[in-house]
Parts: sequence; structure tokens; C-alpha cells
Amino acid sequence: MCDTNVIVSAVVFGGPPRRVLELVSEGKVAGALSLAICWEVEAVLLRPKFGLTGAQVAAIIEALRDTFYLVSPQETVDAVPDDPDDNRVLEAALAAGADRVVTGDRHLLSLESYRGIRVLSPAEFLKEWEAR
Repeated sequence: MCDTNVIVSAVVFGGPPRRVLELVSEGKVAGALSLAICWEVEAVLLRPKFGLTGAQVAAIIEALRDTFYLVSPQETVDAVPDDPDDNRVLEAALAAGADRVVTGDRHLLSLESYRGIRVLSPAEFLKEWEAR
């Protein structure tokens, strides 16, 4: 389970977030997204500072929807009071039955885990992946 932060970083900057997305696209790691996360990724990527066109962003969203399993969260979470949008990530993780959330978001990382779901940075996730 990747959050908006990881997806945007993968698309725009590369590095460990991109490697995480590559593992998902290669089918080596299962990934899930909700529509709320897709919409947030789209809104962030459309910011002028990234210099992407609407068509480019639409293609990225389509590729994500083709690569990630789309889940429909049924449960509302209120575990991140300082950034309520982060709760959408946890809701999607629960709906997906995820065992990990990969994020660069400090609010989520500060949780360390949520209801048995570990919260890891991309670098931490990759370190574990490579060690297995």
C-alpha cells in the first residue's frame, strides 16, 4: 500500500519511491489504491510546480489504476488528527488487507503501525525487501 507522497515522489523525483512502484508494476509486490488516493495524486500532480499537462497526469492515473488493485474502503478511520487526509490511506490499507503502508508522510510514519499494519518509509521497505 503506497500513499500519495510515495506515488508523487516516484513520478517526479525517482529514487526509493520509484523503486517501490517498479516492484508493484513488476508484480513482485501487491499494491492497492482507493479512488480517494487517486484523486489526491491527480490534484497534486496537476500543481503548476510539477509542469505536467492534464494529459500526462491522466495517463499517470490510468497507469496507476491498471497497476494497483482498486479498493473501496468501508470503514472510516480517525487515527491522524493532525492531517485527516492521511486517514484515507489507512482506510484503503484496511480495505486491502495490507500488511504495510509505504509512505514519506511524517504523520503516518509517526504511527509506526496501525491495527497490525506496519508503516514504513520507502527506504525502510526496500531494505526489508532486499533482505528477504
